[in-house]
Amino acid sequence: MTPVDDAHLIDRVRTALKMVIDPELGQNVVDLGMIYEITVTDGCIVAILITTTTRGCPATDFIRQGIEECAWHVDGVELVNVRLTYDPPWLPSMMTPEIAALLGQ
Repeated sequence: MTPVDDAHLIDRVRTALKMVIDPELGQNVVDLGMIYEITVTDGCIVAILITTTTRGCPATDFIRQGIEECAWHVDGVELVNVRLTYDPPWLPSMMTPEIAALLGQ
């Protein structure tokens, strides 16, 4: 795949990840700003760097599994690696303006 194809795959993965809903906030992880980075190597290996709204979030495994499963279902993805980080820590300012408004931020 070329970089343009990689960018297209990243866009499709990001769109698919909107299906993953944070159970506490009731909104998708993309618009909440919990997806820090999506990269593609070798045209089919997707690495996703994520965070949660707080350290020790009880929904971390649920969210991680949902992200992995959604990414796997994107055509062209052969391997998914989801990594969790708290650097930088999640802040409400990372949400899209629409979601922030819905949540009273």
